[in-house]
Parts: sequence; C-alpha cells; structure tokens
Amino acid sequence: MQSNNILRDLGSGLILRRATLDDTEKLVEFNSKTHSDIGPETPDLRVGAWTRDLIARPHPTFSTGDFTIVEETATGKIVSSLNLISQTWSYGGIPFGVGRPELVGTDPAYRNRGLVRAQFEVIHQWSAERGELAQAITGIPYYYRIFGYEMGLELGGGRAGYLAHIPKLKDGEAEPYRIRPAVEADLPFMAGVYERAGARSLVRCVRDESIWRYELTGACETNVNRMELRIIETTDGNPVGYIGHPGFVWGAMMVAQQYELKEGVSWAAVTPSVIRYLQSTGEVYPPPLGEKEPFQSFGFWHGSEHPVYHAIPDRLPRQRKPYAFYVRVPDLPAFVRLIAPVLEQRLAQSLIPGYTGEIRITFYRDGLRLAFEQGKLTAAEPYKPTPVGHAGDAAFPDLTFLQLLFGYRSLDELKYAFVDCWTNNEETALLLSSLFPRQASLVWPVS
Repeated sequence: MQSNNILRDLGSGLILRRATLDDTEKLVEFNSKTHSDIGPETPDLRVGAWTRDLIARPHPTFSTGDFTIVEETATGKIVSSLNLISQTWSYGGIPFGVGRPELVGTDPAYRNRGLVRAQFEVIHQWSAERGELAQAITGIPYYYRIFGYEMGLELGGGRAGYLAHIPKLKDGEAEPYRIRPAVEADLPFMAGVYERAGARSLVRCVRDESIWRYELTGACETNVNRMELRIIETTDGNPVGYIGHPGFVWGAMMVAQQYELKEGVSWAAVTPSVIRYLQSTGEVYPPPLGEKEPFQSFGFWHGSEHPVYHAIPDRLPRQRKPYAFYVRVPDLPAFVRLIAPVLEQRLAQSLIPGYTGEIRITFYRDGLRLAFEQGKLTAAEPYKPTPVGHAGDAAFPDLTFLQLLFGYRSLDELKYAFVDCWTNNEETALLLSSLFPRQASLVWPVS
C-alpha cells in the first residue's frame, strides 16, 4: 500500500486510507454483503455492480480514490467504507456544489468504534476543498443526524395504480405512442426537456452532457442505480418525451422514476401508453433480490408534485408520501448569500415587497442574522444569541431551519411540530414565510 494513500492511523491495528483499483473485488464483496437487505449470506449483486462501476469504470464526477476504506492491517480485511460523489445541484436555478456520501457501511464486528465518523471527517474536508456548499445523502432514519445532517429535502414518494387501473386499448385500436430505448442521438432532446421541467423543482441536479452519456451507457446493466432511459414518440417517429425506470421491478410494481414531456404535449393523451408500457415491462423484468411476486401495479415516483398526478388522478389511488434526503450545510450564511437572488425575487412577489429590516434567527447555540434594504439582501452572517440561547426574532431548534430552507416544511408546519420553533410577531412570520415557502423538489442525483 502506497503511503500517500494512508489518511490516518486509527489505532488498534486499523488504518484509514483511500481506495485503489487493487481494492475493487474486495470492496465489491464488502458492499454487496454489508448493504444486502436480506443479510450478508445473500449478497446484493446490484449494489456490488454499483461499487464496481464507481471504483473501476470511468465516471464523470467520481474517481477511485473517492472511496475511503478502513482496513485491518494484519489481514488486509476491509472493515468499513464509504465514498463521496461530487455533483452540482441548483436552488431556484442557482447552481451549487454538492458532495454526496454513499455506500456507508461497517462490518458488524467493528461497529460503534467511530470508524464512520472518522471517514465523514475526511470526506467533509474533501467536499469543502472542492468548494461544495452542501452535502446530501440518502439513508436510514436518524443515523446521519449524528454527523451534522438534517432530513430536510424531499426524496422519492409517488403514486401508483393497480391492474384494474390500467387503461385498455379498444378492439383494433393501435397504440398511439411507442416507447423505445434511448440512444446517444436522443440525449440533446432529453436534456432540453429535463431543463424545462426543472422549473417545477426548487432543488434539482444539474446534468451536463457527460452525466447524460454516463446515465445512458456508463453504468453496467446490473447496477442498482442504473436508469433504463426510453424515448416516447409518435408512430411517425417524432419524440414527445422520455421516461426512466429501474432495470427490475419493485416487488410487484414497475415504476417510472423519470417521466417528462416536451412543451405542448398532452399528458392525458400520452400517459395511457406509458402505463401500458410499464405493465408489459413489469411482466418480464426480474424482481428484486428475494422477491418473486407477479406484476400487480404501476407507479410514477416523482415526489409530491408532478403533472401526471393531475392528468390521471383516478388511476393513481395509492399515494406514498416523500421520504427525505439528509442535508448538511456547514456554512449557512454563505449558502444564503448564494441564493440571494431567489430570496429577493420571492420578496418582490410577496405581500411585503421592498422590505427593509433585519431578522435574528436563533438555533439556540448559534444563529443567523439576515438584513434587507428595499428588498435586497445586504447581510447574511452568523448570529450568537445572547444573553440567552432563545434571544432573537425567530427560533429553530437543532438543524430544523434546513427543512424550511429547502422547502421541505413550511413555517407553520415546523411551529406545529416543534414548540421551541417560534416567531416573535406577525411581521417576522410573514417575512420568513415569504422568503422560504414550502416547495416541492425532485432531485435525480448523480450515482
């Protein structure tokens, strides 16, 4: 092992280091066992394929050394690992760097020794050095709160229907739209449709040409995160939209994780063809590991808001509310300054345009001061609540302000859920509600 790959000696015969290509198969085995929902005796080969793709295949934002490994020096055994997938997201159209930690896992015999914490300290430093203002991760409830994250950004969720809700073609009626695999020549069309649709989402992932190409051809077919991209076109070959779905069914359900149409195309006209495609695909695609249920339902997994929900509401009786990304914003004033144009536009369209004044927000141990002059943000800086932690104009316990910032919860919802979340008067409440309204997000992250 080259000494420049060693990041830290953790003691007790363990070192923390960067991964190398020589670690590929050991890391594939470790992650496929550690992240198997069934248990290590039945490795999840799709997670293993994702690991191999990241460490050994070209990726637009990731390199082999972006994996951290905790290794037992006596045996060379991997006992803990995670990674950092850098990418760009946008907030109201303003891009910002994001570090995405993923594949966080530890051998059960080595847990509760601070191994994940040591690795998070490293990747948080890497992320800061890359100029990333936030980190975001998907994960199990509560766990990542202990590393400074808050469940504060909409993730997943959607609506579904069952066999009885699948629209049938009439006798002799031809399918009005056909759905085919996307090819590289389709990427500019898909990117354009994606960009226009992004206006609906407060936060979204910025996808350049290299990322689109990777989604289409870069990941292997068994990668758990690989999206099967399909073009929707008229019978004469005119593309009208695209869908993306996993390469396997979710239990008994086949879902579209991406579904967008170009401007001027009817959702009500196209969606029945998409549903029938999901049915025919779901009947032949393999089930997840350990599941053997026959196809029973179709779904559209587009978060809390999407045009398809309104186009066919009676065909989507099942609703799954969104989960949440964990988000971390280590320099909150810097992030607020970055998104100042969004905040100023919201004020201009609010009940208090041209607002002048300041607001001191306490998080009880620290806080945030915002100042405005004629509707323009003039200051966003740290605030130390004194003489007591609850001093200020508004309060958000712990990291709950991030839920407001990212549109995951409204001010009223947070005040209802947390009695120690409050505003001192009507003007403060109106200002915060105007600056940070609840707004849906649909983030398709780089994996």
